Amino acid sequence: MSVTDDDHRLAARLAEAAGDLLMKLRETEIVEGKPLGALGDAVSNAFLVGALKTLRPDDGLLSEEEAADPARLAKSRVWIIDPLDGTREYSEGRPDWAVHVALAVDGAPLVGAVAMPSLGEVYSTAALGSGGPCANRHVLVSRSRPPAEAEAVAAALGGSLQGMGSAGAKAMAVLRGEALAYVHSGGQYEWDSCAPACVAAAHGLHVSRLDGAPLRYNQSDPYMPDLIICRPDVAEDVLKACAGA
Repeated sequence: MSVTDDDHRLAARLAEAAGDLLMKLRETEIVEGKPLGALGDAVSNAFLVGALKTLRPDDGLLSEEEAADPARLAKSRVWIIDPLDGTREYSEGRPDWAVHVALAVDGAPLVGAVAMPSLGEVYSTAALGSGGPCANRHVLVSRSRPPAEAEAVAAALGGSLQGMGSAGAKAMAVLRGEALAYVHSGGQYEWDSCAPACVAAAHGLHVSRLDGAPLRYNQSDPYMPDLIICRPDVAEDVLKACAGA
C-alpha cells in the first residue's frame, strides 16, 4: 500500500495546527511549569488522534500519549506521532520543542512532518530540499544524556558537543546546517524519531542506527536503542567513530 501526495500534505498540516494550539496554550499563561507540559501533551494528542481517526480511519496509530493498540501491528500503514516532543523545553519557555507526525508503511518511514512552532517553521516530506550549508562542526546530543559515541564522533570530526532538547529540534538543526550530526544512544521510542528521521532522509541526510542499519517502525516493542542523523559527506566518519566507541 503506497502513500499519496495528500498524506504528505496532511502530515504537515496537522503538525502545524497542533503546534499553533500549543503556542496559544503557552501564551495564555493559565498554567506554567510541569502542569503546562502535561496539559500541552494532552491537548495536542487529543487534536492529532481525533483528526487521524477521522481522516484516516483505516490506518493504524501509535502515539506517545496513548496506550499502544496491538491491532496496529497488522496494519500496513501506521501513523506515528509525538504530540509534544520536548515537553520540558516547552514548559520552560524554550524554543527547542516540536510536534512530530509521521506515517510508516510496512515498517518504513515514508511520510513525515516536524513542526517547530517557536521558530515558525514546519519541515516535511511535502516540500523537499537539500538543506543549508553547514556553518560549524557541532555534534548535537541530548541535554541530559550525551552518549559516549557522540564524544567519539565529535573527536573524529574535529567538532564539539552541543546539547539541545527535542529530537525533532536536533534533527532539523542538522537539516538547516547548524550542526554536522545528531547522535543518540541510550534509548528512544518510535514516536521520538519517526518524523524527524523521515524528514531528514527525504531532504538528503544520512539516517540510520549507530551500526548503519536502517530504522524500522511499527514494531511490537516501540523502543529504539540508538540513532544517527548526519550530513551525508560525514556519514562514513560518523559510523566509523561509533563503531570504535
